[in-house]
Amino acid sequence: MKIFTSLIVKSEANVGWITLNRPETRNAFDEVMISEIQDAVDGLSVRDDIRAIVISGEGTAFSAGANIDWMRRMGESDFETNYRDALGLAHMLDAIAVSPKPTIARVNGPAIGGGTGLVAACDIAIGVETGFFSFSEVKIGLVPACIGPYVIRKVGEGRSRELFITGRRLTAGEAIDYGLLNFMTTLDKLDAELEVLLKQIITSGPAAVASAKRLARSVPEMYREEYIEYTAKLIAELRTSPEGREGTSAFLHKRSPNWMK
Repeated sequence: MKIFTSLIVKSEANVGWITLNRPETRNAFDEVMISEIQDAVDGLSVRDDIRAIVISGEGTAFSAGANIDWMRRMGESDFETNYRDALGLAHMLDAIAVSPKPTIARVNGPAIGGGTGLVAACDIAIGVETGFFSFSEVKIGLVPACIGPYVIRKVGEGRSRELFITGRRLTAGEAIDYGLLNFMTTLDKLDAELEVLLKQIITSGPAAVASAKRLARSVPEMYREEYIEYTAKLIAELRTSPEGREGTSAFLHKRSPNWMK
């Protein structure tokens, strides 16, 4: 079993938990944490017993974005080193987005820069009302490049332009309005509301959930002719699959499907 130095990774009751575990730096990440997040996501994604993956932060922050020492080292490195390093971040975010398991950001506090990117890469985000978000990269002459695709998909191009250009702080309430957060609650109710969400996911067919993720990700990038063909084939495949037939039979006979046993 892999030993993680910057994360707490565990599985409980069909849920994989990834906790960023550097509270002394407000869970700021570097190349080590980035690599470990991808390893953790990849490892949990291939387990049949895992039905959802939750990403959170230890302490009072979700993630403060880039670690200062990491930023200093990259600032002193050449283009090729920076390119390889950035590819690691890009692949990690992609692993979260394309995982066949539903990924949920448990946003227990502020998420800055790349930390907000982690939130955006997840399928669902539930956060505390006292949290805030910021794309502050422009303040130091950079841009939210690797996290950009996920943020733009969540909040849209127009709002992304404003947030990326100004680097201003976004409240949790605004994050709800913008679509970056799906749910907002108080810290004392966060885990209870997350549990309700997880129960809703676990009652759904696992193969259907994975297909639902692909559907939402793929269709916006398709032409009309493509999505007509894609969606028709997808529902036909699911209707004739073992899971689809089991789910339909369970519904018609008023019993629980076998994935809930």
